[in-house]
Amino acid sequence: MIQIAPSILSADFMRLGQEIHAAEEAGADLLHIDIMDGHFVPNITIGPAVVAAIRKITRLPLDVHLMIEDPDKFLPDFIKAGADYLTVHSEAAVHLHRTVQWIREKGIKAGVSINPATPVAQLESIITEVDLVLLMSVNPGFGGQKFIPATMEKIRKTREMIRVAGASAAIEVDGGVKLDNAKEIADAGADMLVMGSAFFESGDYKKTMEKLNDNFRNR
Repeated sequence: MIQIAPSILSADFMRLGQEIHAAEEAGADLLHIDIMDGHFVPNITIGPAVVAAIRKITRLPLDVHLMIEDPDKFLPDFIKAGADYLTVHSEAAVHLHRTVQWIREKGIKAGVSINPATPVAQLESIITEVDLVLLMSVNPGFGGQKFIPATMEKIRKTREMIRVAGASAAIEVDGGVKLDNAKEIADAGADMLVMGSAFFESGDYKKTMEKLNDNFRNR
């Protein structure tokens, strides 16, 4: 079953609590939370305090995506804040295997992400150790960008890599996911779809989820 993770980066932060409750009531499967530091990506978003506040108001799993330099330094803070998934970038984690092991030892699901220009082959040595592979389908830093078509082949390659390795990692796709391409992305092998502006700017979150589920039922 395909899971939908609304990205709060595109929510109305003046009404964040209400936005989260509305997403939950609409049937969202988890919440995607982008953490940006202004160094690894050209934007700054939120920190552990906001994640902790979100944890208090929802039962949805929190899918925390660390787009930051030196992620190891902040892992304990985000675990304490209530993250259910912690995803680090292969481009930012100097000792990726150690980082992933440490996250999993704390009882948190560990993910690894790669940027659009990073080849899928970089995942091969870690694929059996992670719970989640996050493929960026836009260059990270800002919402509202267009889906990069070459991501489709990366999804297929990652799905085959998981099969050959006998791994169980889920594939998550983040960036430019819309109603009109969600089915194609899922058909390529994605398990989890992050939706930002396509969800929070839709005007009707419940109807958006219904349309998505109808599309997936027709796969």
